Amino acid sequence: MESTKHLLISIALSLVIFTIGTIGYMLIEGWDLVDSIYMTIITITTVGFGEVHNMSKLGRVFTIGLVFSGVSFFLYVASSMVQFMVEGRIREIMGRRTLNHKIEHLKNHYIVCGYGRIGRVLCKHLNSHPAIKLVVVEKDPEMIPEMESDSMLYISGDASEEENLIKAGIKQARVLIAALATDIDNVFLVLTAKQLNPNIFIVARACEKGAKSKLHAAGANRVESPYDVGAVSMAYRVLRPSVTSFLDLVFAYNRKDIQMEEIPVDPASSLVNIMLKDSGIRQRFNLIIIAIKKPNGEMMFNPSFETVIKSGDTVIAMGKGDNLIEFEKILRPRDRNSGKR
Repeated sequence: MESTKHLLISIALSLVIFTIGTIGYMLIEGWDLVDSIYMTIITITTVGFGEVHNMSKLGRVFTIGLVFSGVSFFLYVASSMVQFMVEGRIREIMGRRTLNHKIEHLKNHYIVCGYGRIGRVLCKHLNSHPAIKLVVVEKDPEMIPEMESDSMLYISGDASEEENLIKAGIKQARVLIAALATDIDNVFLVLTAKQLNPNIFIVARACEKGAKSKLHAAGANRVESPYDVGAVSMAYRVLRPSVTSFLDLVFAYNRKDIQMEEIPVDPASSLVNIMLKDSGIRQRFNLIIIAIKKPNGEMMFNPSFETVIKSGDTVIAMGKGDNLIEFEKILRPRDRNSGKR
């Protein structure tokens, strides 16, 4: 922040020169405060309106020194102001280019459209997962300082415009979350996103109950109402406080002692067509298999030890975070090698 430092020095110097000039005329010429201030101002600004009163030789020498000080001062101030404005603009441009460069190299990332109350909390939770890379699209320029303070990669613009979604890397993205303020905006966003990337998984926010069917028809894979989810969560905390407290611990990614994760089974996994009893999951990773979700959506809770792991299954496991990471490397070897999540 060298330019800011120079600007502060300029302000301090201006006060010093002004004070010295005013006191100097008062002491040397015996002028009153107003005449001394006036003479100081027209001297250091080199306006040249003429002397207020006749001056002594000492007063003229003092004025010469004040003129040179004033000219030097204004040259310094001018250069500091130009430096401050130019460097500020350069920092802004370079910062934007750095963000764009990072976004261009993302693959299988998540795009969150809308950084309001819902979007910001959502991004905070997603960011707690170390493997998830986020890009935020937000049109309100007043939210830029908030996104920068949260260290978010962001695109400043309307999320419903194709150009901004392309800048956010929608063609390489894995998930898009439509968290805009209105249902109409979210419907239009979902339609646009599906046109640009038909394979992207979309979760959309719905404010009104009637908007859910429209969002599904537009192409959203999941539609959630924050109000419904919040109400259900509050009810569970009243009815099953211990269960909800346990789930809070399990879903907190900052805890390493216990986590729950869902991991798709890749066809290249060495555990494909292997029974759970022969997989060594318990012995090698010390994990508990909670359920296995089949490709058709069937959920097998507490699967038996004779259950066979198939390609396309999704294994829901619970245990230590490090062990889950190692287990995922076995179930998704190709995705791990390509850096996908």
